[in-house]
Parts: sequence; C-alpha cells; structure tokens
Amino acid sequence: MTTVLALETSCDESAAAIVRRSGRGMEVLAHGIASQVEEHAQWGGVVPEIASRRHVEALPHLVEAALSEADVAFDQLDAVAATVAPGLVGALMVGSVTARSLAVLHQRPFLAIHHLEAHLASVQLAPDPPNPPYLVLLVSGGHTELIRVDADGGMLRLGRSHDDAAGEAFDKVARLLGLTYPGGPAIQALAETGDPRRFALPKGRVKRPEGGFYPYDFSFSGLKTAMLRQVEGLRDLADPLPLADLAASFEQVVADVLVDRSLRCCRELGLPRLVMVGGVAANRRLRSLMELRGGKDGVDVCCAPLAYCTDNAAMVGAAALQRLSLAPQKSSISLGVSARWPLDQASALQAEAPPF
Repeated sequence: MTTVLALETSCDESAAAIVRRSGRGMEVLAHGIASQVEEHAQWGGVVPEIASRRHVEALPHLVEAALSEADVAFDQLDAVAATVAPGLVGALMVGSVTARSLAVLHQRPFLAIHHLEAHLASVQLAPDPPNPPYLVLLVSGGHTELIRVDADGGMLRLGRSHDDAAGEAFDKVARLLGLTYPGGPAIQALAETGDPRRFALPKGRVKRPEGGFYPYDFSFSGLKTAMLRQVEGLRDLADPLPLADLAASFEQVVADVLVDRSLRCCRELGLPRLVMVGGVAANRRLRSLMELRGGKDGVDVCCAPLAYCTDNAAMVGAAALQRLSLAPQKSSISLGVSARWPLDQASALQAEAPPF
C-alpha cells in the first residue's frame, strides 16, 4: 500500500486529502475543501490576494482534519504532494511551502504535481477506472483541452480552446444574464425549464493559417458575443427576458460542440474510450449527451466522480500515486511554483534539477 497526503491551492479552493493505493485501486481516506466561492462572488470572480490569504488560514486545519479522519500518522505516509503549476502564483506558493515544510519536518519525500495532470488522474478515483489509452476532455473554468493519455503515462494535447475556456464562458454569460457566480451551476439550474433549441447560436471554429479549420480545437468568444447581441436585441422586445430559454440554448450549444469534437477525435484516432474531467464535466446536459452520443459511436464514456470534478486534493493524491506506481521518485525541495507550465513537461517537476 502507498499513502500520500495531498494539498491543492491553485486557485480559490483550499483542499487536503489522504489517498491510498492498494493493488490497482485508489481509496480516498479523507478529503476536505474550504471553499471561497461566496467571498469571491461579490467581485464576480477570483481575487488572487484574497485567495492566498484564505489558503494560509484554512490549510493547517484541513491537514490536521485529514490526518485525523484517515487515522494516519506522518510516519505512515509515503509522500507529501502539492500542486505547483499552473495557477495563481500566490495561491500555489501557500500549498507548495506547506507541503515542502511538512516533508522536511517529517522526513517524507515531496512530490510536485501539475494541476492538469491531477485533473486527468481524477477519473482513477471512479469505482471502475478506465485503462489507458484513452482521450480526455478536460473542461473547466480555466481549461478546455483534448488530451490523449497513453499506457506508459505519456500525455499529448490534441485540441484546445483558443480563447475562453468553457467554464469561463459559463461565468461570463451568467453575469450577462444576471445570475450568480460561479456561472456553471447557475446556468444549469435555470436551463432545466428552458427550450434548448429556441435560439440559434454559433459553434465557434478556429481557422488554420493554411486554410480550413482545426478539427479538434474550440473557440467560445464568438458564442459569448452572440449571447450578448441576443440579449440586447431581446431587451427591446421582451419583458421579462426569456432567461430559461437563453440559458438552455447556451448550455446546449456548448455541450454540442464539446461532444462533437471530442467524439470526432476518438473516431479519427481510433481511441475506444473517452474520459471527462474538470468542473464543467459535472454539467448534467453535457454528461447525458456525451454518454448518448458515445454509445451510438461505440465509444466508452467514463466521467470523473462528481465530488472530484472541481478543484480538490484527492485528484492531486491520485496523480501522485500514479507517479509513484511508475517508479520511486520525488521532487526537489527547492522547486518553486509557476503560473504556467506545459503539461507535456510535467515530468520535469520531479527532476533533480528543478525547472523553476
């Protein structure tokens, strides 16, 4: 058995978890999150300085609670892991310094984890996790990407958003409709009673410089602009605005685009499995449509458990356990944090000479 203490502070969620591997499976022994959503909601988005302060306040209590709930002592841990990139620098620093300090104090290895790698690993916390190779649709507030995961742990990005991430588009459209932050849950709730086909909205595509379009890439800025124009036009004609229909039409076109391009990528690359992870992967319309269309296309669809779709520490622990299952490794105690770091260089975070 391999047991890790994992910390996550890349944005506005402070989290700590104890995760253990026994055989092929992973078990979350303890998992706690201190959310800052209500505090940031008054600003319409995350305020980095506030986020960092709240991480400092919350993390010691979360670590103590996780160890107590799991009934695990530091000498029973095989590693202490933390997210170090990408994310808000001040927020990342709180988690990284905490993890490195605990690792040195208790003479445990420190393992630095890439935030996107952690999201990809979250599906391994499902009751019956899929075996690679498979295609991952990572769809969250900050990222919309298609990534192939290979049996040897290799990761290759095949598609991405060229502007807003899908989750970011949800937040901006929710603000346009006068809904609360975060936008994803608010739009989903409102859309349940709306007509998803009432308004025709664009499915943004990205042109290649040499002509044609990137087949697996995304663009949501045009959709956001189309929603703005739709709302402005309706204000002169309708009182009140048909908010439920607007929300449902927006949610439907986002789901259509994500499903169409993800499954096309699976078909054309011969990948039999598709995995969905990230906060937007919790959206019910997206999950339902992906499973329906995937079944028709002969693609096995697996979603990360709902509890581990949004930012959390259990997924960081899962990524650390995957790393440790490949080979004994650790990160340099002098490793810093980075706001940006490419996923295909995630292994450098465990290099003897730290990349930053």
